[in-house]
Amino acid sequence: MASHLIQQNIEALSSPSGHYSHIVTANNMSFVSGLLPLDKQGKPLADKPVEEQITQVLENLAACLLGINAKKTDIAQVKVYVTDINEWPIVNELYAKWIGEHRPARLVAGVKELHFGSKIEIEAVVIKE
Repeated sequence: MASHLIQQNIEALSSPSGHYSHIVTANNMSFVSGLLPLDKQGKPLADKPVEEQITQVLENLAACLLGINAKKTDIAQVKVYVTDINEWPIVNELYAKWIGEHRPARLVAGVKELHFGSKIEIEAVVIKE
């Protein structure tokens, strides 16, 4: 029996190293797994400044949107996890510049640590017409 869930990995991103898919879609809703600052080869950018990390995460999110033929304006919600809440202003500035006038629902959470020692992780819910 075919599943009503479509599991998808994005070719432009490194293959998941854990037991998950980059995106799972049900009907017109797509759930984007937490995106870390990993380059296309899967190399963590944890030793880079937060500006480079958020830029890479947003590039990864853009690749996910492209992979499901979605636009930034289809993003309904994002959840942003940061390890240093004091870096939030620069993260917010770069995120706002990337997403433009669109304002999806958003959660920002300060966390103790993220995988690979990353400073930021973003997950998203995308709804297409």
